[in-house]
This record gives sequence, C-alpha cells and structure tokens, in this order.
Amino acid sequence: MRVVIADDDVLLREGLASLLDRAGIDVVGQAGDARQVLHLVREKNPDLAIVDIRMPPTFTDEGLGAAHAIRSDSPGTGILVLSAHVEVEDAMELLADERGVGYLLKTRVTAVAELIDAMHRIADGGSVVDPVVVTELIAAHRRNDPLTCLTARERDVLKLMAEGRSNTGIARRLWVAEGTVEKHIQRILTKLGLPEAADDHRRVRAVIAFLNTR
Repeated sequence: MRVVIADDDVLLREGLASLLDRAGIDVVGQAGDARQVLHLVREKNPDLAIVDIRMPPTFTDEGLGAAHAIRSDSPGTGILVLSAHVEVEDAMELLADERGVGYLLKTRVTAVAELIDAMHRIADGGSVVDPVVVTELIAAHRRNDPLTCLTARERDVLKLMAEGRSNTGIARRLWVAEGTVEKHIQRILTKLGLPEAADDHRRVRAVIAFLNTR
C-alpha cells in the first residue's frame, strides 16, 4: 500500500511514518498542510491519504476540506481523517461519501494492528469509524430525535398515522379500542409540544416530525 501523511505535528507525522514503514507500508510523501497534501496526492497517486482534520493556517477544518478535494480530484484514493477530538458534524459530513473513507481518533494510532487493518479496509473501498465516534453519533441522534419521549406503543400509533390511517384503522391494526387510540394520539401531541392552534393541523405536524426522523 502506498500512503501519504498530512499533519502539521512533525513528531506525530514522523512517528506514524516510522510505524507504517515497519509494518511494510510504503509512505511515499509527507505534508504539513492541506495545500501540500493535495499536491502530493496528485503527484504520487497513493492508495490512501492520512489527513489531520485541523491544519494550518486556521487549524479548523482544513483537513476536512482537503479530504473532499482529494475525493473530487482523485476518487481512487482512500481517505483516513485523524482527529484529536470527536467532531460529530465533521464526521457526518465526511462519512456522507460512504465508501473509501475513515474517521479515527489520534489515540488509535498507537494500536498499530487496528490502524493497519482500518487502512486496508479503507483502501479497498470500505468505511471505518472510530467506536467512540459511533457512540457520539448515536448520542447526537438521540438528542436531536423528538420521538425519544414516546413509548413504543405511541411510536406504533404515530407510524400508522404517517401511513394515512384513521383512528378506526389504527385501532383495528393494533387490536385496541378506538378510544385508546385517541388517548395515545393526545399524549403524542402533548409530548411533541404541539398545542392546539387555529392555524395548525397537529396531526399532520406530528406525522411530519415522524418522517423527519426517518
């Protein structure tokens, strides 16, 4: 495997290059900023680019921008982004590319076997996400999911509402009384913070909230 490494931390960059070299991986170039790594990728056409998410000059998202540029200019090059901290939005933006990408915390670098395995999977077109990042992504989804306050039965009722079923139809599907369905719907509307209003159809707004989470 032919690899380029981009990180403004010279010690980390050289240390990683040394680890990979001992593992039989050919490090064909090193860069200290996004501009240099883009030049290296065009020149060397590596199998994989390892990119720090924060690099000069602003140390914000230059690495993320470089990753997208690499994917656009050199779609055959896998991309492994390293980050010192979990950046949920950055991870989601990167992983939207789906194939040949990875997002790992820098602490994973010391686990050489895991790192090498991840690199091979990415170079082969797979995707790799740090377990800590997965946990944070799930937590972020739950925090942003308005339906977490609903019980399982209330979710069932809302799902059937989204299918366009009437209270009678929902009652028949769930084998409950229509009055029970009405009580479930009232609790759903209350939990979703949908008060009665002349200009709003609360049932439709509840369905929209359900569809947005899908």
